[in-house]
Amino acid sequence: MKHLSITCLILLSVFFTAKGQEPLLEYMQEEVNRNFTELQKQNDKPYYISYRVNDTYSASISSSFGAITGENAKNTRQLTIDVRVGDYGLDNSHELRDNRGSSYFQSNKIFIPTENNEKAIKQALWFNTDEEYKTAVDRYNKVKANVAVKVENEDKSDDFSLEEVEQYYDKPFDDEITDFDFKKWTPIIKELSKQFLKEPAIVYCRSNINFKAIRKYFVSTEGAVLAHNVTFCRVYVSARVKAEDGMVMPLYRSFFAYLPEDLPSKEEMLKEVDEMIQILTNLKNAPIVEPYQGPAILSSKASGVFFHEIFGHRVEGQRMKSEYSGQTFKKKIGEKVLPDEFVVYFDPTILKYGDKDLYGSYKFDDQGIRGKKVSIVDNGILKGFLMSRCPIKGALKSNGHGRAESGKAVTSRQSNLIVESTKDYSEEDIKNMLIEKLKNENLEFGFYFSEVTGGFTTTGRFMPNSFNVTPTVVYKVFVDGSPDELVRGVDLVGTPLAMFSEISAAGGNSDIFTGTCGAESGGIPVTGISPTLFVKKIEMQKKYKSQTKPAILKRPDVK
Repeated sequence: MKHLSITCLILLSVFFTAKGQEPLLEYMQEEVNRNFTELQKQNDKPYYISYRVNDTYSASISSSFGAITGENAKNTRQLTIDVRVGDYGLDNSHELRDNRGSSYFQSNKIFIPTENNEKAIKQALWFNTDEEYKTAVDRYNKVKANVAVKVENEDKSDDFSLEEVEQYYDKPFDDEITDFDFKKWTPIIKELSKQFLKEPAIVYCRSNINFKAIRKYFVSTEGAVLAHNVTFCRVYVSARVKAEDGMVMPLYRSFFAYLPEDLPSKEEMLKEVDEMIQILTNLKNAPIVEPYQGPAILSSKASGVFFHEIFGHRVEGQRMKSEYSGQTFKKKIGEKVLPDEFVVYFDPTILKYGDKDLYGSYKFDDQGIRGKKVSIVDNGILKGFLMSRCPIKGALKSNGHGRAESGKAVTSRQSNLIVESTKDYSEEDIKNMLIEKLKNENLEFGFYFSEVTGGFTTTGRFMPNSFNVTPTVVYKVFVDGSPDELVRGVDLVGTPLAMFSEISAAGGNSDIFTGTCGAESGGIPVTGISPTLFVKKIEMQKKYKSQTKPAILKRPDVK
């Protein structure tokens, strides 16, 4: 695959000042330094303060059954403040043990003026810094008391890492970027949802487009000064049918590009919607399958989500330090976790994979650290973890994966997850592996997971470490060569180490999963890329289904 790298100018040898660049950046830099200096007079002195502001232009259109349900365009500026009291070794972010209700990952949405009014902006920065400082001091005192009465931490690494300070400046957005073309996109979004009127069994549909142009500002008392841009545009189409037994079956299609003009054509999207309608129609009358344990294939569409849920969250480095985390892979560095031909890496620096734009790309993470490619698995061997500025034993530096939604404290999170194989199996090879395995186990059929809608995973110690991936399109594959049969009513479940030991081979073309991942530090953009997987053994359980009968009344447009 050809990868397009992000290129940027680093001003390492020149002292960077915001003066003459942009008023907001100038105000942030002046106020972070002023407040830091003033707070040095307190008994509990902060050793670090950072401001990050997401200046966002967003536009959206939504539609249902051919009618617009909402249109919106707005500008917002959201501020996130990180005040650290103590020192790099021990500060207010330190985990409070035996106190799960006192998490560092609290949400604090702070909106500041969108106008460059110096007094108003500095007032907001001052007031909220004061509030965050008091919160930090209170928590730091709890941390010190907690450390004094608890057993020694297994991981004695610092709470915050010393990193190279960067200074970077992107030119602000041109006006045309922040002027979404509602006139062009409103009829397209209406037409996408209008297609679902063709099928009377469809009880819900929605199509929408969301565009965001975000200018990200970051300053810190260490000297970091950053201003960089990201854009996202996504068309999302979803619909569902309800079977006679009460089961609701959803399906969706997602189209992503950095800019609206780079999205697929209307005709391409309409073709995908027509395929959705056909699948939903068939799903309504598809047979329900029973719980199953045995061989299966995960399509390239499904396996990106699969890897994101069962693997990606378990290599987020900060979890290796938490006394509440299951720490699945903490002591497996250098051990084999996948077949020899597997390579897994995360790379926020690539903008494209093949010809597809990637949602999990960025220049700098939310701690002002440059995003880096991180090799996690090489030739099946676990090599490392995704790191923020929270160091862990054996990984004391960030690799640019400290991420958070606005208003949330940063933790280590995924970016662009890419799974590759050095053995070039074809889709036909993968299917033959499944048939051969089924024959060896005297099974009449296995399963092919074609599409999934997402999932969830538990990584803590207080519940079994497990995952649940939600399939939407699943086929029964017969050993005797009978046509594949569409089925419904299953969830893909299991525990991570058991499942990983069953992954046998990968092949065929890779597909891309684009989504927003929710975890402790909020919702962040991610991408998962993987080829088709052959798994020697999976476990399926029955899906929850509603006990409510289908609608008694016909849809108004159905005669």
